[in-house]
Amino acid sequence: MRRVSKITAACAITAAFALTASACGSSSDESTSSKDKGQMKIGMAYDVGGRGDNSFNDSAARGLDKAKAELKAETKELTAKNGETPADREQRLQSLAEGGYNPVIAIGFAYKDAVDKIAAKYPKVNFGLVDSVSDVKNVASIVFTEEQGSYLAGVSAALKSKDGQVGFIGGVDLPLIKKFAAGFQQGVLDTNPKAKVQIQYLSTGSDLSGFGSPDKGKEAAKGMLDKGADVIFAAAGGSGAGSIEAVAGKKGAWSIGVDSDQALDPALAKYKDTILTSVVKNVDGGVYDLIKSVKDGKPLTGVQSYSLAKGGVSLTTTGDHLKDIQAKLDEAKKKIVDGTVTVKTTT
Repeated sequence: MRRVSKITAACAITAAFALTASACGSSSDESTSSKDKGQMKIGMAYDVGGRGDNSFNDSAARGLDKAKAELKAETKELTAKNGETPADREQRLQSLAEGGYNPVIAIGFAYKDAVDKIAAKYPKVNFGLVDSVSDVKNVASIVFTEEQGSYLAGVSAALKSKDGQVGFIGGVDLPLIKKFAAGFQQGVLDTNPKAKVQIQYLSTGSDLSGFGSPDKGKEAAKGMLDKGADVIFAAAGGSGAGSIEAVAGKKGAWSIGVDSDQALDPALAKYKDTILTSVVKNVDGGVYDLIKSVKDGKPLTGVQSYSLAKGGVSLTTTGDHLKDIQAKLDEAKKKIVDGTVTVKTTT
């Protein structure tokens, strides 16, 4: 995330950025430091919500944490905020590149233009861009087949729904989130042609607040529940927590999480019994692969696609809620992997 899935400006690493950074953003975590001059330095620029969003950014953070522990690296984490300008995103990436961080990894499609511009200015720095594609030579574009994981979620929703009334909540009406919606809807209807899928987006266009507004997610889910939906999939970043909360208050209803295994998230633990599954996008794997490649002196560049067949997307099984339908899910997965089923990316 989007999903779905959540843009806070950087505190500058050099004095040249200090004044502006204090005006437009902050770091989500202070940089770790070491006296070892040969130590690897990793810069991470999160999407809206940053570390602790229980979803997309947290998945990226797990990859960073793994690299930090295994490679004894120094790290710097900066977070985007709602309403910031393209210049804010550019400044955030430039501050990391200027600070000697390599690689510099941008989490989220909103960084696409900033990565194109800043990576071209720093050709000796390796950049990562998650959820979008850059043509700049020193950029690894880390993308996922969200629609394939969402298709399986749709199959599970159709099989678990009592009367075929299900819902999809997207954080922002954008092509990336529409991939989640398209796959989910196709999975539902391929399983139960008579089912009805409600689709709602929390914001549109350049308004990215739909990724960080749990209250909007909760309100949208309540509306769908009132209209008869008993399974709701939210690909909405931090807003999904509101949807999960609303569904937990409706007897017999199920929620479907996104990006991370939301049933295991401490902040959502009290709702775990009603979280049917989560569509996991293994951003952590993509982030770690890039960092390790830079460490090994063979940096990844170009498009790095993580599909269902490669384990890039999957459904979680926490709580064993899928146990009774696992055989049918396995069958659906096989059809996608062998090409029998082609999953749509638009509704």
